[in-house]
Amino acid sequence: MKNIITIGLPSKGRLREGAIGFFEKNNFKLTSNGGERNYFAEVQNFPNIKIIYLHAKEIIQRLSDGTLDIGISGLDLLNESPTNLKKKIDVRKKLDFGLANVVIAIPDDWIDVQTVADLEEVSFDFRDKKNMRLRVATKYPNLTNTFLLSKGVTQYKLVNSLGATETYPFIGSSEIITDITSTGKTLKDNNLRILKDGLILQSKACLLVAKNSSKKVKLLKIF
Repeated sequence: MKNIITIGLPSKGRLREGAIGFFEKNNFKLTSNGGERNYFAEVQNFPNIKIIYLHAKEIIQRLSDGTLDIGISGLDLLNESPTNLKKKIDVRKKLDFGLANVVIAIPDDWIDVQTVADLEEVSFDFRDKKNMRLRVATKYPNLTNTFLLSKGVTQYKLVNSLGATETYPFIGSSEIITDITSTGKTLKDNNLRILKDGLILQSKACLLVAKNSSKKVKLLKIF
């Protein structure tokens, strides 16, 4: 139906809690027949709104292909997305939850490496002395590439992380990592530290609107 507005919300964790809280604070009371594993919800007194709980990354994809009209997801996931997806989505509002930083982290015992410039020197050492490229484990290849190249670091190789990125340097899968962190505790617990100028992106939850849906979305004052 043309007048149905479909909204994608994160399906788990703090982003889900924050998203539900944001809607309820703005008088959109979500109701669901099932528990945490129910992927659909409705909004009291708004029969034309359909809520779908999805992985935060999928929300970006579904906004870009027009399956969703509105979504809440992380700025990190939006900025990591290909340009052809991003250009189809408007950031309508940055929200006050889901705060985290995408950073470069290195082993604690690399005492001579404090900045990205130091890292550049290390990368040349790896190339010249070990005949290999410095390996960077990450779930953020696009953000990592853009950041490192902008800082003049070119002698590296990205390693795609499938989870627990902070373990990669210690199982021999990479030398350093880029990862998202809210407190830095997990990095510290795994004997990693963030470079002094290693902030790639300050991320937070964002209210996103599919550009093709902008006219329809204007019917809701919150947006």
